[in-house]
Amino acid sequence: MFATAKIGRSLNKEAYKAEVEELRTELLEAQIALQERGIPVYVIIAGIEAAGKGEVVNRLDEWLDARGVNVYAFWDETDEERSRPRAWRFWRAMPGRGQIGIFFGGWYQKPIEEYFRGDWDEADIDQCMRGIRELERMLIGDGAVIVKCWYHFDEDVQRRRLKSLARSDRSRWKMLPKKSKFSEQYKRFEMVADRVLRATDIGRAPWHIVEATDHRYRDLTTGRILLREMQDALVQQPHDDRRLDDSPSGSNGDMLPRAPEARITLLDRVDLTQTIERDDYRKRLKALQNELNELAWRAYAKNISTVLVFEGVDAAGKGGAIRRVTQAVDSRLREVIPIAAPTDEEKAHHYLWRFWRHIPRAGRMTVFDRSWYGRVLVERVEGFTSHANWSRAYLEINDFEEQLTRSGVIVQKFWLQISKDEQLARFKAREDTPYKRYKITDEDWRNREKWDDYRGAVNEMLARTSALNAPWNLIAGNDKRFARIQVLEVVTDAMRRALKENDKE
Repeated sequence: MFATAKIGRSLNKEAYKAEVEELRTELLEAQIALQERGIPVYVIIAGIEAAGKGEVVNRLDEWLDARGVNVYAFWDETDEERSRPRAWRFWRAMPGRGQIGIFFGGWYQKPIEEYFRGDWDEADIDQCMRGIRELERMLIGDGAVIVKCWYHFDEDVQRRRLKSLARSDRSRWKMLPKKSKFSEQYKRFEMVADRVLRATDIGRAPWHIVEATDHRYRDLTTGRILLREMQDALVQQPHDDRRLDDSPSGSNGDMLPRAPEARITLLDRVDLTQTIERDDYRKRLKALQNELNELAWRAYAKNISTVLVFEGVDAAGKGGAIRRVTQAVDSRLREVIPIAAPTDEEKAHHYLWRFWRHIPRAGRMTVFDRSWYGRVLVERVEGFTSHANWSRAYLEINDFEEQLTRSGVIVQKFWLQISKDEQLARFKAREDTPYKRYKITDEDWRNREKWDDYRGAVNEMLARTSALNAPWNLIAGNDKRFARIQVLEVVTDAMRRALKENDKE
């Protein structure tokens, strides 16, 4: 894959100067146009050591309007980053719509180094590459441009470069373990890079191999690549649902087929007649909350995080169930995130961005009152997003939750269901009770009119996003006390099992 980067291309100063002025003008024009269209650009700068990647970034920063560019170097992980799933550090740095983010190494640097050192085996690197493909597919599906440049040259060229950098602490190559000979080290790194690039050289996110022997050729080639990708994005339809692979025409790739509309849904299997006596409720509530308090502290000691997601029909009792959980967990260990309409800052990013920001540190608990499922519920039913966006979201959500569970996070999702008659009774009770009146809005009544539409959307959501490690728990909510006990039993059981598995390791 790197043969074309060992030819020895170069560019004299006169030819370089003749092209740079026009290139800079066109880059600025394309940058402004992308800002106006709200299209984010991700530039991945990676490659062999001593190829001048830092110089390339400095040159791009000079040619572009720096006010719309942010540069990130993902070197050593901080304690805060190590205590969360690996992708968290990248999601925090995602550029907003119309912005350009330049990533040194990006999400490729650590996998290459881990595999190079021998800390990862083939299964590890393959799993990571699958995750990267899904991430890039998701970002492009949301309208982003991803430009990936790999800088390479011949072994002899690198040997001379590294010799000149021998006294510098800036070289990450020096941080990697030494092999028996430089030649063996070079060849192994090249082999690892070749495997990674081939696995992620896909459709709308291809790798551009740039020969870095001559700095003028390297920089000008990078500018041309970036310009071409930016100009191509401007002729695409906004948020065009572009394929990233070579799947046959008409194929929906990895997407599951849409669930047919069903008269009998998963929600119809919830027995809403279930109740619990008040005395039994009080006894069970106390016992479960005491256990949950103990489990939360044990999870903290073991660095096991928990994410609880609460969804349900309006007035189903989500708030009351959440309070019974948080009452049992020390406030220093948990956080409740209420999800409302996105802010302007949140709208400027991929919809999952605001949820990644709130993933808890190791040992903590985050409770989401509403969640990322708004994309396939409210946004779908109310027409706030396109069919392409919400239908693609099932795969994106499953991948997101898989990343959480793979990193050891406990994920439990609750759908609280009540009957249509019970909802009406609760709506009227809220209107008639002064201290509850704030809970009822015109939007609640409008949503009630679309009961059947939401019922179909919920059925598909449950069918397509319930996984063994991140299951949906259907909670019978007509009896609020019974619902609260159900929730606490699920949470304590999940934490108990996670701690038991941890003890086996």
